[in-house]
Amino acid sequence: MILYGTNPIAWANDDDQTLGAHIPTDQILREAGEIGFDGIENGHRWPADAEELKQLLGGFGLKFISGWHSLNLLAHSVEDEKKAIQPHLDRLKHNGCKVCIACETSNSVQGLDEPVNNAPVLNADEMKAFGAKVEEIAQYCADQGIHLVYHHHMGTVVETPEEIDAFMAATGPSTKLLFDAGHAYFGANGTDPAPILAKYIDRVSHFHAKNVRPAVMADVRETGMSFMDGVRGGVFTVPGDAEGGVDFTPLLQQLKDANYEGWIVIEAEQDPDVRNPFEYQSLGLKTLKEISANVGLGD
Repeated sequence: MILYGTNPIAWANDDDQTLGAHIPTDQILREAGEIGFDGIENGHRWPADAEELKQLLGGFGLKFISGWHSLNLLAHSVEDEKKAIQPHLDRLKHNGCKVCIACETSNSVQGLDEPVNNAPVLNADEMKAFGAKVEEIAQYCADQGIHLVYHHHMGTVVETPEEIDAFMAATGPSTKLLFDAGHAYFGANGTDPAPILAKYIDRVSHFHAKNVRPAVMADVRETGMSFMDGVRGGVFTVPGDAEGGVDFTPLLQQLKDANYEGWIVIEAEQDPDVRNPFEYQSLGLKTLKEISANVGLGD
């Protein structure tokens, strides 16, 4: 089964909470339901209590998809990280989630006032050691019925196609991949992300349908903008936006061919005062459903 979801960062940003601060929480959930999404990912306004969360989202006809968990495996022990992730897993399990979104953030520049070009880099031995630790955490999650889906992300140690290759080689079968079309495109400086998806389709257990504006991406790279300056500048957008550079048809075709089941989530952060969330999320979902119908995804 294919389910379509969104992320509240289109309305109210998690990293820069001034973006969308004026938009009421009820409006976010009401609009997500009205647009036709099946579920929504985590946001900083959602209740920490698992049952409260279930009731809140359910009141708007939405499922809880999953939520981001920041790993700190390069700074902490595996045992400490298991303890740190457990409350998050409990919240996911209570809400029937199947995946846990994870990303190493101990040395990330994604939230700093620093050029995204200065993303940290692991050497070959460091990546192997890091991957082994991630695999331990992934097995810990799998033992509780949850897939750890690793989010390759700008400004982190797994950003470029080469880093994705090294990371996937360093991890085992318990570690799944969250394939993010926008971060794959951005991390490859505008190269078609389809070959990356093709290479790891058998380990992809979550899909983020993020689009990128190539002109803004080039500006971010050339002028040394931070990740969040890029976000505020409109580097990301949704499927179907004529300004976007990602072609989603071959990506969804690959999901169809691999008999992918699970969530396709529009996780595309923009300044809601500049890009109306209802309009853009509606465009994104309409586009994805049209492409899915054309390629037979979900039949």
